[in-house]
Amino acid sequence: MKARICIPALFLIVFSSCKYYNESDFSSVKKYDTHIHLRTTSDAVSKIAKADNFQLINVNVAVADSPLKEQRVFTKFQVVSHPGQIQFIDAFSMKNWDSASWVTETIKQLKEAFANGALGIKIWKNIGMVERDSSGKLIMIDNPRFDSVIQFVIDQHKTVLGHLGEPKNCWLPLEKMTVNNDRSYFKEWPQYHMYLHPEMPSYEDQIAARDRFLARHPDMSFVGAHLGSLEYDVDSLAKRLDQFPNMAVDVAARMCHLQFQSQANLEKVRNFLIKYQDRIIYGSDLVLSDSRKPEDAADWLHKRWVEDWKYFTTDKPMTVSDVNGEFKGLKLPRTVIDKIYYTNAVKWFGIRD
Repeated sequence: MKARICIPALFLIVFSSCKYYNESDFSSVKKYDTHIHLRTTSDAVSKIAKADNFQLINVNVAVADSPLKEQRVFTKFQVVSHPGQIQFIDAFSMKNWDSASWVTETIKQLKEAFANGALGIKIWKNIGMVERDSSGKLIMIDNPRFDSVIQFVIDQHKTVLGHLGEPKNCWLPLEKMTVNNDRSYFKEWPQYHMYLHPEMPSYEDQIAARDRFLARHPDMSFVGAHLGSLEYDVDSLAKRLDQFPNMAVDVAARMCHLQFQSQANLEKVRNFLIKYQDRIIYGSDLVLSDSRKPEDAADWLHKRWVEDWKYFTTDKPMTVSDVNGEFKGLKLPRTVIDKIYYTNAVKWFGIRD
């Protein structure tokens, strides 16, 4: 009789262990970090990535303080030095936007990038928040002048990674923001803190322009960076994912928003990630340039990777610096974890696995 009781119990233990990962599985599972910025020739990040079983996608981005030409030099170095482990996404410049040749020159540059192995392009928040045409009008992403460029990307079967808009906290005073990393970021970068610039488009304006952009290009493979700037509410993000089947999102620099929402309703966040498990992609948003010690960046990245893994794979109580107060991990099934960390990256970025 005892043996008959133990066999089902043993089966349940084995079944449960097969259904879920745990903290100790971290380094044995193949993973992608699809959103990092290596502006360096250091191999500190690639070394920790190998130890932690990560492959990386390095993202070039049209930021004012780091010219694309310089980023491409670093990217080429990293990709060539670490074949198979580091791949990349390129970007385009808005310089000479009003020129009759802007479209053809941009397509020419992207053609070269794709020939060199770029998985797609990154569109940044400078479109909608910084760039203006010759008349002084702010350029939004739904401007028809982008259409030919985006169609070229679509025709090449490449992906658009879009950081369009900002967290909703961006339109709030610092003390009313929900998470600490938004407070620190917008304190450091007040030019992007839209609460201080009421003359600029609203949060709703930015999201509406992005949505019109998605509607204009239903065949585009689009990954909304940073939870698609809908980080504040998984219900609002779910509505967009339902509306736009060509859209996925990464969690880069927005895990804390999921954790913040977990404090109020863990099951809602967990159910969202399970329901949309084919549309969520892991990324960290590490930035490493010459102003930061490579070893410090690698150490930060390892700790962030382990911390995020714990949140996704266990149901343990947790605290993190970006969120005030305690929350529990989500303990997602391993089938969901495999998609978030690996399968979805391969699918949405067209990676040859």
